[in-house]
Amino acid sequence: MGITKYLREAWKKPDVKTLRARMIEWRKGNTIVKVEKPLRLDRARALGYKAKKGVVVVRVRLKRGGHKRSRPNKARRTKRLHIRKNLRLNYKEIAEQRVARKFTNMEVLNSYNIGKDGLHYFYEVILVDRASPEIKNDKQLGPLVKAPKGRSLRAITSTSRKARGLRNSPVKAPKVRPSLRANRRRGN
Repeated sequence: MGITKYLREAWKKPDVKTLRARMIEWRKGNTIVKVEKPLRLDRARALGYKAKKGVVVVRVRLKRGGHKRSRPNKARRTKRLHIRKNLRLNYKEIAEQRVARKFTNMEVLNSYNIGKDGLHYFYEVILVDRASPEIKNDKQLGPLVKAPKGRSLRAITSTSRKARGLRNSPVKAPKVRPSLRANRRRGN
């Protein structure tokens, strides 16, 4: 049995006091922070993290809760009272996109949850440097760098594909391909 198994078991029931203390520190800091090592090493490795040059881990803090639509000031509108907004993106996707916009020279590989409190969600996002020769020569990460830019912004990361329903069989869920919007336009 390797250390990964024990790390995975430990994260199923994390120590509440330690995690609470960490989250208090994270709340005081910036929204997006570059970290030296991933907090959940087992999860990071499973999602493609490697301890080498060109691979970076970033912690992101997101506000939790319902999203409100801005209230129109002028005119008499029926939509004025509909303040609740349904998001098309999940929080993990939003976290990946915010990081991608900040680190423009990097590519989002994957992300995972590290905690939540009453106000925030906390995620760690794994980034890969596109220009790094170590990454270009890597068997697993090389093709990722050679592909077109902006995986998270084009919604083709693992999280985005799950949210768009692309993990379902094309036979069982035919309307999600090529996309929900394209299918709607087609009039099906």
